[in-house]
Amino acid sequence: MQNQQTYRESTKRAKEPAKMLKFGKNTGFQIELTRRVNELFQTTGLRERDCPQMYLKTAILLLSFLVVYVSLVFLAQAWWVVLSLSILLGLVMAGIGFNIQHDGSHNAYSNYPWVNKLMAATMDLIGFSSYYWLWGHTVLHHKYVNITGYDTDFDLGTLARKTPFQPWLPHHRWQHYYIWLLYGVYPIHWHFVSDFESFFLEEFYDRHYPRPKGVNLAIFLVGKAVFFTLAFGLPLMFHSVWTVLMCYVVTSFTLGIVLNVVFLYAHEVEEATFPMPLEDTGIIENDWAIHQIETTVNFPCNHLMTWFVGGLNYQIEHHLFPNICHVNYPAISRVVEETCQEFGVKYKKHKSIWAGISSHFHWMRRLGMANTMSI
Repeated sequence: MQNQQTYRESTKRAKEPAKMLKFGKNTGFQIELTRRVNELFQTTGLRERDCPQMYLKTAILLLSFLVVYVSLVFLAQAWWVVLSLSILLGLVMAGIGFNIQHDGSHNAYSNYPWVNKLMAATMDLIGFSSYYWLWGHTVLHHKYVNITGYDTDFDLGTLARKTPFQPWLPHHRWQHYYIWLLYGVYPIHWHFVSDFESFFLEEFYDRHYPRPKGVNLAIFLVGKAVFFTLAFGLPLMFHSVWTVLMCYVVTSFTLGIVLNVVFLYAHEVEEATFPMPLEDTGIIENDWAIHQIETTVNFPCNHLMTWFVGGLNYQIEHHLFPNICHVNYPAISRVVEETCQEFGVKYKKHKSIWAGISSHFHWMRRLGMANTMSI
C-alpha cells in the first residue's frame, strides 16, 4: 500500500510543472569539476563542438544507411541476404541515433544552432519525432534521471516495473524474461502510436505539451512522410507486402534492442540509485551533479564499440556535460573520475558488457518480486 501511494504521489507530481522539483545545495563539487574540464580544453586544444572526426563519422553513417537501404530494396534476392541486411540496417539506424541526432539534440554537434537542428532531425529519418524526443529525453530524462514520475525514459506503464516506487502487478514476476521483447517492439509502437498520440492529444506522458509549429511542424510532417515512404512506400513497389513487413519488423526489432540495451546499461541496473524528492519540500537530497553520477553507471567498450554507441558507454560524462561532443568523453572521463575520488563521490563502472546485462536482468527480476521497496 505504501509503495502504491508513493507511486500515485509521484505521478501526481509528474503532471505538475517540472520546476517544482529542486536539487540540493551545490557542494562545490560541480564548480570544481567544471573548472577542471574547462582547463582540459584550454590546455589540450580539444574542440568542444564542430569536431572534424564527428563530421567524418556523420558521413560514414549516412552513407552506410544509403548503401544498406539500396542494397536491401533493389539488390538483395536470397532470403538470408535480406535478413542480414535488415539486421544491418537496424544497427546503422541505431548508430545514427546514438551519434548524429543525439549530439544534435543536445546542441553538442556544432556551435551553429541550425547545424544542431539539422543533425537532430536525423531522428525523424529513423522514424522518431525529434521534437518529442527532445522533450522526453533531453529535458525530462536528463534533468530528472531515475526519478519516478519525472524521468519518462524508463516508463513502460503497467507492462513493466522499472523502479521500486512503481506499483507491483502479478505479471511483473516474469518481466526479466519478457522485457526483451518489449525492447524490440518499442520502435514499432513509437512509429505508429506514440508520436501521433502526443501530436493529437497535445500530451507527452500525461504532461501538456503543445503541437509543433513552424519549422518544427514541417520537420515532423516531412519526417513522417520520408520515413513511411522509405519503410513501406518504396519497398512495396518492388516486393510483396509480407516481405516488406518482415524486413520492417526485423529492422525495427534490431533497432529497439540495441537502443534500449545501451540505455539500460547506464541507469536500469543494480548499481544505480532511484532517489525520490522529499515529500514536504520537493527537494532531491544531492546536488544536481552528484545526483547525475549516483544514478548513472559507465560500461567498458573497445574503441570500435565506443565509436558505434556515440560514447554513451561514458554515460556519466554525457550526463554531466551533455552539450559537449561525445568524441571528447574518454578524455573528460579521466578528469571526472579523479575529481570524484577527491570529493568522495562514487564513480561506478561495470566490469564488462556482460556484467551490465546481468545487472539489468537481476534488477528486473528483483523488481518483479512483490513488495520490493526502495533500496
